[in-house]
Amino acid sequence: MSKVKMTPSEAIVETLLQEEVNHVTGIVGSAFMDMLDLFPTAGIKFIPVRHEQSAAHMEDAYTRVTGKAGVCVGQNGPGVTNMVTSVAAANMAHTPMVVLSPSAGTPTIGWDGFQECDQVSVFRAITKATVRVPHPKRAGDCLRTAFRIAYAKRGPVLYDIPRDYFYGELEERILAPHQYRVDARGCGSLEALDRAAEVLANAKRPVIIAGRGVVDAQAKDVVAEIAKHLTAPVAVTYLHNDAFYADNQFWVGPIGYMGSKAAMYCLQEADVILGIGTRLSVFGTLPQYDINYFPEDAKIIQIDINPEHIGRTHPVEVGIIGDAKEASVEILKRLQAKDPNPAVKEEQLAKMLARKKEWDEEIVNAAMVDGNPINPRRALLELSRAIPQNAIVTTDIGNVSSTANSYLRFSGEGRHIAALTFGNTGFAYPAALGAQIARPDAPVVAIVGDGAWGMSLHEVSTAVEQNLPVVACVFRNMAWCAEKKNQVDFYNNRFIGCDIPNPESFVPVAKAMGAEGIRVDNPTQVGEALEQALKSRKPTVLELVVDGTQLAPPFRKDALALPTRYLPKYAHLDYRNW
Repeated sequence: MSKVKMTPSEAIVETLLQEEVNHVTGIVGSAFMDMLDLFPTAGIKFIPVRHEQSAAHMEDAYTRVTGKAGVCVGQNGPGVTNMVTSVAAANMAHTPMVVLSPSAGTPTIGWDGFQECDQVSVFRAITKATVRVPHPKRAGDCLRTAFRIAYAKRGPVLYDIPRDYFYGELEERILAPHQYRVDARGCGSLEALDRAAEVLANAKRPVIIAGRGVVDAQAKDVVAEIAKHLTAPVAVTYLHNDAFYADNQFWVGPIGYMGSKAAMYCLQEADVILGIGTRLSVFGTLPQYDINYFPEDAKIIQIDINPEHIGRTHPVEVGIIGDAKEASVEILKRLQAKDPNPAVKEEQLAKMLARKKEWDEEIVNAAMVDGNPINPRRALLELSRAIPQNAIVTTDIGNVSSTANSYLRFSGEGRHIAALTFGNTGFAYPAALGAQIARPDAPVVAIVGDGAWGMSLHEVSTAVEQNLPVVACVFRNMAWCAEKKNQVDFYNNRFIGCDIPNPESFVPVAKAMGAEGIRVDNPTQVGEALEQALKSRKPTVLELVVDGTQLAPPFRKDALALPTRYLPKYAHLDYRNW
């Protein structure tokens, strides 16, 4: 295709079309209205939200489900800065995304004019790159660069364009993505793959840790074959409960906060760890339940698509920079060549299965303890039993949402979209909306505490407007319970700032916004209520009234200390005087 005369807005929209962008999420603003005017004719849907933070959370989840980089936009200044938290979350989640960032017009830059902000400086630390359009004729080229970096570095990129640069004319050649970026990463170094297979073949107690890369590369089947060949337990990384099939006999559950003790005990004894598609994050491998489970002396084989993550947190025996699936396929080939018919390690398999059974009994027993009116663990247990296999489940951050890590299990096409290590509340519901856009026919469930719900319930209006039948399971415990637990353990039950005086019920609120609402205060009705909500295919708020005194352990016991006070007026607060 030769160069054609067009406006910068047209170059942007045509580049979006080449990237198969079919929608953009945000709130309308005059800064990008010239581009927005082209969307209906181009076939790009504009999805308006109620707060721009929700836009990037939606696109984060959309990208995780589809593999296509999501796109969001806001008015220059406050509209774009409203996305700081959600873009930072996507950055920590390694989610490719392009943030269209119209900025103040060039004739007024530096005058502190209306809605002016140096957005590039604001976003530099929370994106993989910031791309600023230096001239209107570069509008299309710079957008291609933004997409190239987003996919290459696996994270959000800010595309900053002064609002007057949407106008004018240029000669542009619209390129197909394969002409300016390459997605394939290959299997990694052949020498490293040979070494990895050799280490695994000689392992006595190998354990596999599957991370998000396994999900993105659709590598669960080959991971299952490696596990079978080695008789190796498969643990999944923190908040990636969908990284392996829960109905596979080698699945032992998630590690990290509120993870599976079965997985932790298996890891504790491992002599070789095969980490596939994981950066082995510090927070995701910290001791839990007073179990220091990540072995210091085990030989680690780490496969990651990003070379920056190899050996970043744990020293490795073999590092493989490559696609999780392609590298795993090559390792399996080498293992099969060394031993075509490996014997099952019966003793190790029996021990693993016994640990799984013991863990299952422990979390069910914990859930069956009476609550007033519902033990939150019981609610999570009943939800996990009622969630369909093909469902997408989003989880927020907080006491109840994080406890879901013990209960959520995924087989088949089921997906887990979690807030991950940025740890901001208000993620799960807008993420669920984005996941529903990605897979319109899938059941989508958000697990949200009432604290996080206060930050996201306004998006019920978006769900109603866009006809997105997401079910928000709102755990009503009337407190910021993760912080409440810290005040129990470290501050002698002095509760400050933890109580949330919610409305009498969220059901009439949901109905006033045009959604369905169901309130449950009996544990035996939780599963039935979820099934009813999913069957309706309408946006629904499922309010679960749970016991606010039944709390999970602190996230980080090492992050707080018992209070010491020296000034006499505060002496009564000193833990030595309790």
